[in-house]
Amino acid sequence: MLKIGLVSISDRASQGVYQDKGLPALQDWLARALATPFETVCRLIPDEQPGIEAALKALVDDEGCQLVLTTGGTGPAPRDVTPDATLAVADREMPGFGEQMRQISLKFVPTAILSRQTGVIRKQSLILNLPGQPKAIQETLEGLRRQDGSVEVPGIFAAVPYCLDLIGAPWIETHEAVVKAFRPKSAVKPAP
Repeated sequence: MLKIGLVSISDRASQGVYQDKGLPALQDWLARALATPFETVCRLIPDEQPGIEAALKALVDDEGCQLVLTTGGTGPAPRDVTPDATLAVADREMPGFGEQMRQISLKFVPTAILSRQTGVIRKQSLILNLPGQPKAIQETLEGLRRQDGSVEVPGIFAAVPYCLDLIGAPWIETHEAVVKAFRPKSAVKPAP
């Protein structure tokens, strides 16, 4: 079964100053998008690089998560250290994920260029840094649609299932009405 680590990184939410919205947004989106059964392991932690690194390592190395999604801490402010922590635990960088997230966000705000979101591989796991706002989480994962419902700009999750295939993680399927997983014809499993 696919195991997904979810990490919300926020000083104030982790201290109870306000309610975290990142973890519920991720859980809701995954429940709508994935046709494959999965389980999640959640963490709500402050913006501290050593703590973020430790959480990412634990989710991959100890919990066995094949996919880890983080939310928050990706801007240029001094406390925004999520990408730094992610790169510190990486075996390989996957820069296309961050590039696509910024492309989607630029449709809405010019400050999207300030985002430092990234994707990396650690062992047989994919770690992706997502934005902090629930609406932006959905847009970057799902992509942008035209009024007729067709995809205008693909979301990053369209590439996640095939990436997981390539690194040896479990096969996953998506609900195409939310996000259609893309795999080359040579990588598609025949229908049972």
